[in-house]
Amino acid sequence: MELVRKIHMDCPLCNRLHEVEERRRTAAARVKGEEVIYEQKFFRCPDAKGDTDEFETGEVASENQLNARNAYRIRHGLLTSDEIIGIRESYGLSQVDLSRLLGWGEATISRYESKAIQDEAYDTMLRLIKDNPLKALEFLKKNGDKFTVHKRRDIRERIVEKLDSYGKEFLTRQTFEGEYVLFDEPSDSNGYTLLDIDKLETVISYFAMQVSNLFKVKLMKMLWYADALSYKRTGKAMTGLVYRHEAMGALPVGHYSLMNLEKLNIREEVSLNYDLMLHVYPDPHADYSILDSSEKEVLDAVTARFRSARASEIVEYMHEERAYKETVQGGIIPFSLAARIRDF
Repeated sequence: MELVRKIHMDCPLCNRLHEVEERRRTAAARVKGEEVIYEQKFFRCPDAKGDTDEFETGEVASENQLNARNAYRIRHGLLTSDEIIGIRESYGLSQVDLSRLLGWGEATISRYESKAIQDEAYDTMLRLIKDNPLKALEFLKKNGDKFTVHKRRDIRERIVEKLDSYGKEFLTRQTFEGEYVLFDEPSDSNGYTLLDIDKLETVISYFAMQVSNLFKVKLMKMLWYADALSYKRTGKAMTGLVYRHEAMGALPVGHYSLMNLEKLNIREEVSLNYDLMLHVYPDPHADYSILDSSEKEVLDAVTARFRSARASEIVEYMHEERAYKETVQGGIIPFSLAARIRDF
C-alpha cells in the first residue's frame, strides 16, 4: 500500500469530519470473466474501531472500476477510456458528436469513456480516425445527415484543421513503419511487442523531461535499456523497436526515420566542436497517461542509471553487455540476450 496524501473529509466509518489517508495498491478484479490486475484507490481511517478501517467514496469506486476495465482493455489490445477521450478531443467533438459521426447511438461514446468496453469492430473504427483524419472526413460524408448544416460545416472545418498537421506526421510515420515490415509479428527480435509509435514518442518525451542533456546517441542507448529492462521484468519490450549491433552500441532499425517523427521535440544545435547535434526536449503536448505505472518504473530506473552519464560512457558500458558481445556487427540483438542486462 502506498500513501498518496492525507485529507480532511467526512468519514463514513466515524461519521465525522477528520483527517483520513488516501492510499493506493495493486488489486485484482474480474472483468468479463477474467481476472485483471489494476491500481486501486481507497481511503483509510486511522481512528476506525470496527472490523475495517478502509472505505471508498462513490467517485473512487467508479474510478477503480474504470481502472480495472482499462487493464482488461490493455490486455486485449483495445483503446483505453483515456485514449478514446483523446481521440474525441483531438477533433474538438462532444461525445454525442463523435457517436453520430461514426454512425453509432448517441450514448455510445459516453459509455465507452466511462464504463462499457468496446468490442473489436468498434475499436477498429475508432483507430481509423485516430490515425487518419481522412477517414473521419469519409465518416462525415456518410453520416452527415445526422447533423444540422451548421454543425456539419463546423465539424468539417475541425477535421480539415487536423489534416494540416496530419500530413507531415503521416508521411514520417509511413516511412518509419515501412522499415518494420519484416517485423510485423511478435518475436524475439522485437521483444514480442509490435512497433507502437505513440508510445515511443511518449517514452522519448518522458526521458527528455528528466534528462536535460539528451542527444541522439544517448537517447538510442536509453531506449535499448528501457526495452531490455521491460523485457527482463515482464517478458515483453515496451516500444516494439528492433535493435541492431552497431559500432556505437545498440541502434534501432530506422533510427534516422525515428528522429524525423513530427511529434518529437528535437532541435539542431551546434556543439563546441561546431558539429550539428540533435538535442531532444520534452513534448509539451505529450500524454503520459498512456504509460502505466510499471512502465514508468522501468523508465525511471533507466533514467536514474544514466542521467548523468555521457554518451561515450553509455556506449562503453553497453559494449560489455552479453547481448552486445554475443552478436555480430549489423546483426539483430535478440531480447532473449538483451534481458541479461547488468545492474538492473
